[in-house]
Amino acid sequence: MEPRTMFVLLAAVALIVPLASFLDAQEPARPLRVFIRAGEKTHNPVGNGIHDYPAFLADWSKILMERGVQVDGALHFPTADELARTDVLIIYKGDGGNCSPAERAILGPYLERGNGLVVLHDGMCSDDPAWFAPIAGAAKQHGEMNYSPGPLKVHVVDREHPITQATRDFEIDDEAFFLLRKAPGMHVLMEAPLPMNGEVHPQAWSYERTLPGGQPYRSFVWMQGHRTANFQKEAPRELILRGIAWAGKRPADALLAVPPAKVGGA
Repeated sequence: MEPRTMFVLLAAVALIVPLASFLDAQEPARPLRVFIRAGEKTHNPVGNGIHDYPAFLADWSKILMERGVQVDGALHFPTADELARTDVLIIYKGDGGNCSPAERAILGPYLERGNGLVVLHDGMCSDDPAWFAPIAGAAKQHGEMNYSPGPLKVHVVDREHPITQATRDFEIDDEAFFLLRKAPGMHVLMEAPLPMNGEVHPQAWSYERTLPGGQPYRSFVWMQGHRTANFQKEAPRELILRGIAWAGKRPADALLAVPPAKVGGA
């Protein structure tokens, strides 16, 4: 090949590579896809604001969609097809860690693909905590007296973690849990003294695991949410938004702001 021809080819490559990088940079990231696994309300009567899982499903579908998230959800465990379209599964349901053999068979491949899990309040209660603890990082036993209601002084333990690096200590009237079955690798983010006796126990944590033959996945658990209205308060809301983004392997602050309305609907 003649030197002039070689020069022209090299110049063309030098122009094409930056152009390709520029086009890649302009390609919008695929929206995060979330499935909210809720359940029927417990702790009746209706309207008392306690364990109102359907209200959470409605409220947080709106909160997340306002932030560009693709949201699906139901009062049933997601099907394999629904989880195939999901990046982060949120569980907010009474005894949400109770999973049938068929549901476990669906959840396993979902986690093997490296998708995320967010568990709230008694969504981490299971009739088989020995199975669910290594899934979520910790679990509590169904039917065991393991909660302490009342005002909580929540303390941030790890201020360097992406989920909690912008979170301050706060107070909330809710429930604290104890008697946790903890999995190796459970990383405590927040703790609080129990209202009943002052003992300090973890109340939020992160967890990362790789199932055999799979990709690494992330789990975030926050144990409050007895009073559904507490999800609307600033500190818990931002904590959960950061936890969802982190579990979905996005920047932790990616969901904090509502994007401005696009001019002309474009």
